[in-house]
Amino acid sequence: MARRIGTHILLILGAVVMVSAFAWMLSTSLMTDAETQKVPIALVPESPQWGNFAEAYDQAPFERYFINSMITSVAVTAGVLFSSILAGYAFACLEFRGRRLIFGALLATMMIPFEVTVIPNSLIVMRLGWYDTYLALIVPWTASVFSIFLLRQFFKSLPRDYFEAAQIDGCGHWRYLWQVAVPMMWPALVTVGLFAFLGSWNSLLWPLIVTDSEMMRTLQFGLTVFLQEEHTEVHLLMAASAFTMAPVVVLYLILQRRFIEGVTGAGLKQ
Repeated sequence: MARRIGTHILLILGAVVMVSAFAWMLSTSLMTDAETQKVPIALVPESPQWGNFAEAYDQAPFERYFINSMITSVAVTAGVLFSSILAGYAFACLEFRGRRLIFGALLATMMIPFEVTVIPNSLIVMRLGWYDTYLALIVPWTASVFSIFLLRQFFKSLPRDYFEAAQIDGCGHWRYLWQVAVPMMWPALVTVGLFAFLGSWNSLLWPLIVTDSEMMRTLQFGLTVFLQEEHTEVHLLMAASAFTMAPVVVLYLILQRRFIEGVTGAGLKQ
């Protein structure tokens, strides 16, 4: 009982920290520039400045950035889902030589930091002629080892009887995958999709390296316009951050039930 109470206290404290940071961002987005410079830090705006959102939106072509981020994130999510479903099923349900070795090698790549691969990847993109295009923003991220691992665990948790029954009805692997297995895995697919979408939506370094024109920049680059050497307009930065993260928050609220089911229901079968 004491252990359970302690766990709940820790979870509540963690939730308070997370919500406090979010609340401070929203509060600061409604302050004046002078209020953000006060010491001690002001927690509540004296007079909410709702015009900060419009002013922040006008500081950069955020409409174009939003379109680029949405196109990139949706395409990356679709690519990750498709590649992860195929690879996860192959590693879980197909027998082929070197399966364990290949899967172990894939898992080992998760230990390689992104910073180590960014230069080789950017050179490949340039040599392919993809620089400053959607292909550079999308193609390198349409496969995820973590997503492959997660879906592999779900595929392994499905009873073998399903596949045997499908075989009796004349189903091969391809038909069984899309008509039987995938429809039963919506929580896992939502989890993979949310992680892929969030990772692409929040990406800054990679788009900064492989794009050059304003027409190809993404939302996260737009936030950097408020960071100046002389003075950072914190209130406008927080306002821009609020409408930048709004689509992700809305998406999570819509899919949170499936997401939680996917996280808690991941199979642990080896």
